[in-house]
Amino acid sequence: MKTKPAGFLTKLVVFALLVVTASALLNLRTQILSAQAERDALQAERDAQLQINADLQDAVDNSDDPDRQADMARTKLGLAAPGDQVILFTD
Repeated sequence: MKTKPAGFLTKLVVFALLVVTASALLNLRTQILSAQAERDALQAERDAQLQINADLQDAVDNSDDPDRQADMARTKLGLAAPGDQVILFTD
């Protein structure tokens, strides 16, 4: 039994299919890289938000601490405790 050699048209069709497949694979690779970059950015954002949440939870848990309240009064509200000396710097 003899096989007939592939004709020019058959070779052209096979080559075209290879080109289309390679193009589809490159497009898929680009989509994968983009999705991985987006995933990494979202993970970093999530980690930052988890840290913010932990800091806020710590602030809530320790809101009754008198030292923390005094520190907040000084730094956030500009208040002074009795006996503190306030020094103002002007330009």
